[in-house]
Amino acid sequence: MEEKKNLFDVSGKVIVVTGGGGVLGGSMAEYLSENGAKIALLDLKAEPAEAKANELNEAGGDAIGLAANVLEKENLEKVNEQILEKWGRIDCLINAAGGNMPGATVSPDQTVFDVSIDAVRKVLDLNLMGSVIPSLVFGKTMAEQKEGSIINISSMAATHSISRVMGYSMAKAGIDMLTRWMALELASKFGAGLRVNAIAPGFFIGNQNRRLLTNEDGSYTERGQQVIQNTPMGRFGDKSELNGAVLYLCSEASQFVTGTIVPIDGGFSSYSGV
Repeated sequence: MEEKKNLFDVSGKVIVVTGGGGVLGGSMAEYLSENGAKIALLDLKAEPAEAKANELNEAGGDAIGLAANVLEKENLEKVNEQILEKWGRIDCLINAAGGNMPGATVSPDQTVFDVSIDAVRKVLDLNLMGSVIPSLVFGKTMAEQKEGSIINISSMAATHSISRVMGYSMAKAGIDMLTRWMALELASKFGAGLRVNAIAPGFFIGNQNRRLLTNEDGSYTERGQQVIQNTPMGRFGDKSELNGAVLYLCSEASQFVTGTIVPIDGGFSSYSGV
């Protein structure tokens, strides 16, 4: 009997991960590498990207770590050339670079009028333009190939008025529209082999929000309790639980899927709170 093709196979695919030296991007890169993909890890500083690449290579993978500023088009174009020189193509881009900063949030003792305009602008740049510019640079290579997949990172903050995170919410709402708009543009003008989708994580505990959601003894803060009460599964997510959707969107299993935002949220987005 002829062996059936594995639609979820990503072995040999060249996958670029921005923010690859971080927790989220690093976890995705590790999982995809374990499944045979070739990984280009990009980070603002070379050290964390190279460290993660070395880790993947020691585990039998094929990875490189490169310094890259997701807000500088010329810099990314040079990185694009380096990747093409090494592997000859780019199959997927995961826009995992992002983050928040205190000045763009509204703390409990503040109002919206206390936010820093400069901080809001920086958060908008990093989380929105930091996906727009890589999508244009690496997406152009994919358009020339007539195939490729771009995966953006949205958030529950894109569609829900989650308190405090104003700048981040605005940026992630932009990511949703970027995803839909680029999906339309690339498929209609460069062919059905071009796909653009996003995942929308719910609440995952990381270094940035650990003290916001949990106390030092591991119990939930008031905000953490509010999140759990509105999450039908009754827990926070683990970063590894994003990997299945990412693998799906990188693989041929999703070859007729574009312009979608996939919630990975334990039911948060489907619950009314009542």
